[in-house]
Amino acid sequence: MLDAFLSGLERRKAAGGSLVGIESVASFFISRVDTEVDRQLAQIAVQAGDKVLTAELDRLRGQGALANARLAYEIYEQMLVSDRWNALAAAGARPQRLLWASTGVKDKAFSDTRYVTDLVAPDTVNTMPEATLLAVADHGKIRGDAVHGSFTEAHATFETLSRVGVSIEEVANILEEQGIASFSKSWDELIESVTKQIEKAGAVVLPAGAVEPANGENGQDTAPATGRRA
Repeated sequence: MLDAFLSGLERRKAAGGSLVGIESVASFFISRVDTEVDRQLAQIAVQAGDKVLTAELDRLRGQGALANARLAYEIYEQMLVSDRWNALAAAGARPQRLLWASTGVKDKAFSDTRYVTDLVAPDTVNTMPEATLLAVADHGKIRGDAVHGSFTEAHATFETLSRVGVSIEEVANILEEQGIASFSKSWDELIESVTKQIEKAGAVVLPAGAVEPANGENGQDTAPATGRRA
C-alpha cells in the first residue's frame, strides 16, 4: 500500500504534475486482527494439552492488533527518513497517514477504549464508531504518544505468535478476503437498491450501467427518482 502511494506520487512528478495538496491515508483494521488472532490462539490452546503453553497463549490474547498497528507505524517512520521520500517531500508531497479502523473493542475482557488510547501517535487518524467515541469521551485516559517506545515489544509479540503457530501473514490474507467479500456485498446491495428506485420511476438500467430515462407526458425525459421531488 505504501509503495503504491509512493509510486503514484513519483509518476505524477515525472509527468510534471504538482504534488502539493495530495492527501492519503492507509487504513488498518484493528479489532478484526485481534478477533482472528485470538480465534487461532483458542484453537491452538484446545489442541495443546499443556498448561504452560496454554498460559502463554492466554497472555497473547488481545495483543496482536496493537503490535500490528505499532509495527506499521515503525515502517511509516522508516519511510519518512528514506531518500525516496525526501525527494518527494522536496517537491511538496505530504506523507500518507495511518488510519486506525475497526477500533470498537469486541472482547469484553479488555477496556473499551484501548484501540484509541493505546494507539495515540503523531499524524494518525482514528475512525471511532460512536460507542467508542462516547466511551473515550466518558472515561478514556489519553496518556499522550502510546506508540513510540513500543516497537521492540511489538516485534517480540509477533515472534511469540509465530512460535506458537499463529501466522500474521495468514491472518492478513483471511482478513483481506473477508473485507473484500463484505465490501462487495455492500456494493451489490447498494446497486440493487438504486436500480429498484430507478425502475420504480419508469427508467431503464442498461447493461453497461447507463440509465435510459423515463419519458414524461410532455415527451421530455425525466430524471430517475432519488426519493425526493424538486
